[in-house]
Amino acid sequence: MGIISFLGFTLLVGVISYIATLKTDENTSDGYFLGGRSLTAGVIAASLLLTNLSTEQIVGLNGSSYIDGLVVMAWETLAALAMVITAVFLLPRYLKGGLTTIPQFLSKRFDKSTKTLTSALFLTGYVVVLLPIILYTGSTAVSGMFNIPELLGVSDVQALWICVWFIGVIGSIYAVFGGLKAVAVSDTVNAIGLLIGGLFIPVFGLMAIGDGSMMDGLDILITENPEKFNSIGSSTSEVPFTTIFTGMMLVQLFYWGTNQQIIQRALAAKNLKEGQKGLLLGSFIKILGPIIVVLPGIIAYHMFEGNLDNSVDAYPMLVREVLPPSLLGFFAAVLFGAILSSFNSVLNSSVTLFGIDIYKEHINKTADERTVVKYGKLFGIILAIASMFLAPLLANTESIFNYLQQVNGIYSIPILTIIVVGYLTKYVPAIAAKIGLISGSVLYCISEFIVRPHLTNSALEKAADNGIVDVAELALVKANAYPHFLHVMAILFLFNVLIMLFIGKIKPRETPYVQEYTKEVDIKPWKYVNIVGILICIIVIGVYIYFS
Repeated sequence: MGIISFLGFTLLVGVISYIATLKTDENTSDGYFLGGRSLTAGVIAASLLLTNLSTEQIVGLNGSSYIDGLVVMAWETLAALAMVITAVFLLPRYLKGGLTTIPQFLSKRFDKSTKTLTSALFLTGYVVVLLPIILYTGSTAVSGMFNIPELLGVSDVQALWICVWFIGVIGSIYAVFGGLKAVAVSDTVNAIGLLIGGLFIPVFGLMAIGDGSMMDGLDILITENPEKFNSIGSSTSEVPFTTIFTGMMLVQLFYWGTNQQIIQRALAAKNLKEGQKGLLLGSFIKILGPIIVVLPGIIAYHMFEGNLDNSVDAYPMLVREVLPPSLLGFFAAVLFGAILSSFNSVLNSSVTLFGIDIYKEHINKTADERTVVKYGKLFGIILAIASMFLAPLLANTESIFNYLQQVNGIYSIPILTIIVVGYLTKYVPAIAAKIGLISGSVLYCISEFIVRPHLTNSALEKAADNGIVDVAELALVKANAYPHFLHVMAILFLFNVLIMLFIGKIKPRETPYVQEYTKEVDIKPWKYVNIVGILICIIVIGVYIYFS
């Protein structure tokens, strides 16, 4: 029954997506990459949320809350603030310039080589980090819920490979051959299922703890695990509270405001008003995100008494433990849709970046739009295959979500730096942007992959020599050995901003940069954008005060 409902819902999404794209011209850049610039607020909000809310989020973040509790909700709640800033400040500028990709702005503001360098950084991060992580966490979830090793009579490793390629192939079909509109429509259908199915897990989990009563279960969970419901956390938490005021906000601004994978949905808005409403609707729903991506991890900690060998297994095991068999197939289909959403969204963005910013710009400058789309699709297929080979290699990573955010810093903060400086200044030259990109990436790599391991290992060795063996004390030693990677991001952000401003002072552009209005879409703002934005900010602050 579970397999039948899984296949039925998955097929339904595919049919709806196919029908919805029949009238879209997929042979033009706007048609394929931006869905014909026709997306409305509801579709934008749903697509944004489901693109974000995939298994690297659901499985990874619940795995983090299994260890650290409510403090990791910062990844969700601060996202709402970043979406507000994007709606008010960034999106009006993006749509005014008629952008298809974020690097296109950098070409106009700085020069073509800056755009190419940024696109290359995006693509490197996607293929080496993001796509493999989506496939790995998705495969872990599917394999865990359906118990694939036992079902197929294979080892855990073989089951992982099977699921990775199954998900990868289907996701590639959506993204490479359907374009953005197919992705966005499938997102919308799956978003409804995911919100319903995602709520099933904490509800049934709390009922299991409370002998049929959800409220009794919540009371028991909070009473017996009070340390898990502290929004402040401790200095050894995966996300120390102080990082909220430094690198955490920068990461959120990059992700929701400049990351091609995400912002492409808003770029496809039929006008600024719909784009702003979509972002703000998404940000409001995002505040409720911890119910789906944090609470189940705490429930799993209580139910399994903190005895799981790998925190990544917390969510799949909880699903199999509490969800009635009759609903397992539906939920697996919904989660499968979320997996596909993130995978095909990143892949579609990669195809867009390659086709518009690299192929058309450097490989075949005379190519017509049909040719650009054709070679973009070919690149997408190669990218998908590469990510399918890389995904199983992540099996031994401890905290998959933390790893994702840490490695993303290689390209996220440098790109955010040059975009912010690009919009807020008029005379900073192209050479400053290139130096900012390169120095940001290189310095971050040196900090996180050379200096941090060296200082951490030295501190742990010294602790061992002093007879410290307690796990909690060793965690504190490790945390204090070197600044948290989010603090490092903030320091490097400020450093690179100062470098760019200094270069702009001593070697400014000959003429000031002035953004032109391309009239691709109407850029009249939504009249309630500021009021709703302020309300969302107040709600986020209230959540932290309540759980502090």
